[in-house]
Amino acid sequence: MGREATPSDLTITPRDRRFGRDSRTERWWNGGDPVATALYNALSATFPKGEAFFVESVRKFRDGADPKLAAEIKAFTTQEVMHSREHVQFNRRAHDAGYDLTKLEEQVDFRLDLVRSKPPIASLAATMALEHFTAILAHELLRDPRHLDQADAETAAMWRWHAIEEIEHKGVAYDTWLHATKDWPRSKRWKVKAKVMLLVTRNFVVDRTAGALELLRQDGITGPRAWARLFWFAYVRPGMIRKILGAWAGFFMPGFHPWNHDDRPLIAAAEQRLAAEPAYAG
Repeated sequence: MGREATPSDLTITPRDRRFGRDSRTERWWNGGDPVATALYNALSATFPKGEAFFVESVRKFRDGADPKLAAEIKAFTTQEVMHSREHVQFNRRAHDAGYDLTKLEEQVDFRLDLVRSKPPIASLAATMALEHFTAILAHELLRDPRHLDQADAETAAMWRWHAIEEIEHKGVAYDTWLHATKDWPRSKRWKVKAKVMLLVTRNFVVDRTAGALELLRQDGITGPRAWARLFWFAYVRPGMIRKILGAWAGFFMPGFHPWNHDDRPLIAAAEQRLAAEPAYAG
């Protein structure tokens, strides 16, 4: 396990794009489906503060990094800043469409404050685990266009743009973790990262589910009906969470590295599709 797992010819390229500035986003922007909309909105509510936290956590350990990793951290930072900017704008459009994200954002603050109360290596470990989680979600989003094929064009372009860059920088937090823990025994490194991933996964599923249910409540969808529809969408059809379980489990395998699976061809194909869309021009 080491830096050699990241492709030597990998280039992390910040793509400065702006979405939805001159248009109104419909309340149920994802195919007219309140459930699909709620899940993506609940995820977006985490990004502005969450991605600022990722940048903060990684940059604390950049001292002593080799030149390639240092350059990757810089590019990662630029990408994440732009992601935060676009999700701030997206969340404003969700608010304009009638959603109150306050409870969701307060939960993000609670989780981040808790992690920040611990030593900085805990923040880096959480970032490393969450970046893997985000990258495998991004991979599935691009792998199967059906996840967004009924969505508002401008919003779908934003999510696909974000997914491309999440995959591209998927190894940065992990390589920074390897750099920061280079003096740790392999057994300690595995135990800590496994424990953190399990904790992060529990919190991610609990918080995103609660957030989506809160947004569905604002649409008048509550009780068993809300739970059933949310479960069906997440785990059956299109089943995003079910489809990432194998990639999630791979995190615990010996010799794991995010770039053990080189999905740059997926990025290239997604970029080619996006380039042809007016919503992505800029």
